[in-house]
Amino acid sequence: MSDSGTQGDTTERLCAVVLDESTFGRSSNEIEHERAIAIYDLVEENSFQPLAPSAPDVTEFHGPYRLNLSLQEARLVFEVLFEDGGQLATHILSLTPFRKIVKDYYMICDSYYAAIKTATPSQIEAIDMGRRGLHNEGSQLLLDRLSGKIAMDFNTARRLFTLVCVLYWKG
Repeated sequence: MSDSGTQGDTTERLCAVVLDESTFGRSSNEIEHERAIAIYDLVEENSFQPLAPSAPDVTEFHGPYRLNLSLQEARLVFEVLFEDGGQLATHILSLTPFRKIVKDYYMICDSYYAAIKTATPSQIEAIDMGRRGLHNEGSQLLLDRLSGKIAMDFNTARRLFTLVCVLYWKG
């Protein structure tokens, strides 16, 4: 996988991302804003390639792909579909490895949004660096957990991790 997103093979990408509305619901304006930006950015530029289809009748597959994200019984569900909506694969990940990182990420995000109102630029920058560090750590964990199932670049993983945080927080 290259880091070029949609500039390379346009079939190895997501064309749509849907969050299960029954899983998450509405949240704070900041979280809703992050979710909307993550979905928009993800669809605009990503590198996403399922590595092994779970559908027994599928021997060859090409994207672009649709991705439905949801939570079911404290598990993160990645439902990968063909562009036309046909089922390709479903990957279910335990949320346990993500718990601490998501909790810490939300705590530092709360600090960041509070700091924007009263802190100095250098204080805001320090908090933001910590926030980005946790986000990178969560993105790498997501890459590791999907290894062998879905190939993606780090920027795609970052945007997906933002969506995981939204689902986890509301789930």
